[in-house]
Amino acid sequence: MLFRYKARDPLANVIEGTIDAESPEQAQQELLSDGFRVLQIEREGGGIALLERRVTKKDVIYTTNQLAVLVDTGINLSTALSGIIEEEENPTLRRVLEDLRSGVESGDPFSTTLARHPKLFDQTYVSLVKASEATGTLGEMLDRIAGYLRKEVETRGKIRGALAYPGVMAFVAIGVTIFLLTFVLPKFAPLFNRRGVELPMATIFMMAASKTLIGYWYLWLVGAIAAVLGFFFGIRTTKGRRAWDWFAINAPIIGPLQRKVTISRTIRTLGTMIQSEVPMLDALQLSADVAGNYYYEQLWHKVMDDVTGGNQICETLVKSSLFPKVLVQMVRAGEETGELGPILNRISSYYDQEVDTAIKASMSMIEPIMITIMGVIVGGIAMALLLPIFQLSKAPG
Repeated sequence: MLFRYKARDPLANVIEGTIDAESPEQAQQELLSDGFRVLQIEREGGGIALLERRVTKKDVIYTTNQLAVLVDTGINLSTALSGIIEEEENPTLRRVLEDLRSGVESGDPFSTTLARHPKLFDQTYVSLVKASEATGTLGEMLDRIAGYLRKEVETRGKIRGALAYPGVMAFVAIGVTIFLLTFVLPKFAPLFNRRGVELPMATIFMMAASKTLIGYWYLWLVGAIAAVLGFFFGIRTTKGRRAWDWFAINAPIIGPLQRKVTISRTIRTLGTMIQSEVPMLDALQLSADVAGNYYYEQLWHKVMDDVTGGNQICETLVKSSLFPKVLVQMVRAGEETGELGPILNRISSYYDQEVDTAIKASMSMIEPIMITIMGVIVGGIAMALLLPIFQLSKAPG
């Protein structure tokens, strides 16, 4: 069976060609054994291209854990990677691991081979591995990296879970409103017009909204799509990102939660880096990179500049309203005692608990607010329908 492929050769050039094999998997294995990295493969003469299977963060964490255990038991890195490759079922991840093994066997540092796959192994991952190579503690470091990534995944999962409820409620509220305005309210309009009853302002407003929604639905649809696209493209601009990030940390209810998540993430990164003996400026740069918020990112860049000038981290943080004063005092204590790394990790653990508490508190406030909003919307439309009916029932004859 003939397959057409697109792959990268050992010099990273993209090439296309055909190969004879019994299956796509066999074709991939033959190309890999020749030093090619397969990008796409399909049956000659047509067929569905075999798209690369996605590698999730959980896959990376699991693989990192496996590698940490194997390296800690004294197995050399190349053999450890070979063992993981044999058990790996995800073809995309298997190809990445084979590339890592090939790089290690050719004499490249492990951190260098990891840096070839930035989508799976970010700068934090690579920097930690690079630091462990200098101290000979790769197994311990991989275990620490797995714990770090696991915390990140757990925090993101909690945030998504917290935002899912108001998102669903908002979707339901919009759906119910559209249904009432387009299907229910128009059925009562002829009755009101025939009886000539004087309509309340609420009913007039709802009837006008109903006519507009039905008569110009395509404009509403285009407007909604334009608003969504405008938002997503807008936050990619510098001004748009600044505006959104400001709103994210200053909005009622959600703002305090977002602040705690960002503080926990940056402090955890800085503490892990310092304990792993990563140079201070590199650690601060990575803390800025993982912040995910423009204002916190700029603050860490300011810290970098001040540390370069001989100042302490706490001297910059104390001037900012983005960090609580108690946290700054803890940082100062860590710098004065030379235990900054452990103290930062304790702070991040404390803020992880604070995030859990903030999520529960936010949900306890968001739920009644969303229910109230839905009640006001549905109740308002219902009252706009019922008020004319009450007038009709009181009218003579």
